[in-house]
Amino acid sequence: MKILKKLAIILLVAFVAIQFFRPEQNKSYGNHTKTFIAETNPPTYVKELLEQSCYDCHSNNTNYPWYINVAPISFWMDSHINDGKKHLNFSNWNQYSDKKKAHKLEEIVETVENAQMPLKEYTWTHKEAVLTNEQKNMVKEWAQRSRALYQLNALQP
Repeated sequence: MKILKKLAIILLVAFVAIQFFRPEQNKSYGNHTKTFIAETNPPTYVKELLEQSCYDCHSNNTNYPWYINVAPISFWMDSHINDGKKHLNFSNWNQYSDKKKAHKLEEIVETVENAQMPLKEYTWTHKEAVLTNEQKNMVKEWAQRSRALYQLNALQP
């Protein structure tokens, strides 16, 4: 019994200690997706869908829930956000070539079609991020149109 009590105390101390260490939050002020919106010109409803379902992990600005202040959740979320931004970062759209932009839009179509995004872990606490079939089709149609324009630009000398 003494071993369990000591182990519980050690775990409690470790849990309290880790609360003093937090990852840097993914915050950006101003219009951080300006280039992306200007170039791809999504209809208002698609823009809103992207904001509510994608931007938290795929841009330089995350709207954090209250539980982000509790470690180890904060580290887990930070890892997801950093991984999402490695794959696609709407805030860094201006840094991609036209060929890469076309590819990213193709990936959006594929991930939405295959229901890979948004992640299930994200939709557990963000029910508004779950896309209906109609919403998925809207996003796919917009992405396919935008992709075609980038493919044409990439072919220009």
